[in-house]
Amino acid sequence: MTNLPEPRAPWRFPRAHLDGNHPIVLRFPNGQRFGASLKVISATGGLLSLTNPIDQGSQVRVMFVTESGAVDGGAEMLRPVAQGLQPFRFVSLPADEQRRIGALVGQSSTDKGELVWMEKLRAASAQQSNPPFWRFKLAGAIALLMIGLATSAYLLHFNLLR
Repeated sequence: MTNLPEPRAPWRFPRAHLDGNHPIVLRFPNGQRFGASLKVISATGGLLSLTNPIDQGSQVRVMFVTESGAVDGGAEMLRPVAQGLQPFRFVSLPADEQRRIGALVGQSSTDKGELVWMEKLRAASAQQSNPPFWRFKLAGAIALLMIGLATSAYLLHFNLLR
């Protein structure tokens, strides 16, 4: 499971406002299941239509199906915002599920930090160029000079011994 970005980011994650009936299942740690309807979804959470509110702070597994596949992640229920509407925030969501939600809200990546990191990596790769060719020539010339000096010293020493 991957950790999600900070929920108090200075910008807002894109959201998908869903039309129609998008069923979602909430599974509690004790195994109890509760059905709801998904109204809004983003990379950090969503908004549910419920008949009865769920206690704020409750930890649940949210499970629903998108066009690109099933989503199953850990969530925390937040304070209801209106009669029958209660938000939740993801606390754990595998990368595959993040991509599915990203496809649902119309973006290729749900992690702004990942996008920033990738841009920094691309910029660093673009700045990193091959070492200039003159350095190789200089190193070769110095190596040849050292070999020549060593050979001369050896021959001189050998001639002096005769």
